[in-house]
Amino acid sequence: MEPLLKVENLRIELTTRAGVAPVIDNLSFELGAGESISFVGESGCGKSMTALSIMGLLPEKVGRIASGSITFNGEELTTASPKRLRDIRGNDISMIFQEPMTSLNPVYTVGEQIAEVIRAHQGLSRKAAWNQAVELLDAVRIPNAKGRVSDYPFQMSGGQRQRVMIAIALACEPKILIADEPTTALDVTVQAQIFDLLNDMKRQTGASIIMITHDMGAVAEMAERMIVMYAGRKAEEGPVEQIIEHPRHPYTRGLISCVPHIMSSISQERHALTEVPGIVPSLSDFGQNRCLFASRCNMVTQKCVDERPPEKPFANGQKAACWFAEEV
Repeated sequence: MEPLLKVENLRIELTTRAGVAPVIDNLSFELGAGESISFVGESGCGKSMTALSIMGLLPEKVGRIASGSITFNGEELTTASPKRLRDIRGNDISMIFQEPMTSLNPVYTVGEQIAEVIRAHQGLSRKAAWNQAVELLDAVRIPNAKGRVSDYPFQMSGGQRQRVMIAIALACEPKILIADEPTTALDVTVQAQIFDLLNDMKRQTGASIIMITHDMGAVAEMAERMIVMYAGRKAEEGPVEQIIEHPRHPYTRGLISCVPHIMSSISQERHALTEVPGIVPSLSDFGQNRCLFASRCNMVTQKCVDERPPEKPFANGQKAACWFAEEV
């Protein structure tokens, strides 16, 4: 069966003061209809840039797709016209951005902002779009939706603003929903509510979800499959439970070891948490023909410094780009 979204050998280049850097380097993955996949990794690893490339929203003048392919329902997006991309955005592929206060317009009510998306893509009248905006606010569990639809973003809490962003993203019943750190800056109780809401929306609409996060606990909560990103490259990919219980890449193992408790199958919480030493390399180091995690890895050898490790396949669809993946 043909995947809903297919990314092949994607390379995204970013122009910086230090020169051109491959912020995404040879990335390939597939997303099936109704599937949930999560991109995980530290800040600066290329997760959000991957999402922006799918949406056709790379930074103008400084960001570009240098090579590779992105196909949605068999249609090539890298060569699509700006008009065609506008038709797809919001209608077929929607995105929940990381910080709702920078995404919502402060001078328009939340109802007007939801209705604007509906009118742009579905051609409904003002009244019909407004009524649908009320229904959407109710669907994302905002109490007294009829009264709150006339509120401005500043009159809502952080959790409520995030629900408004979800309502906007779901307004046209997209086939793919991209959630970029959807629970950043929200307290634990509200985070759980947002995850429950996204899972409910997925079951009701059948949408596929791409979730971007640095939180391994969120991955275990939301995704069926995960991709671990490091320095613009895919470090590991596979089913969530398989990777959490049997990580094949030292970076993945480090991320998991930072979390007290992830899967219900783990009987005891970890009493001693470990850290991943060092930091993500600078953009000027991206693209080098070596393992970019070598300076932070406790298994490093000269081979890691001299050559870029290939992606090795394992059982159950798991893959890892490490010279010592069998030993991790």
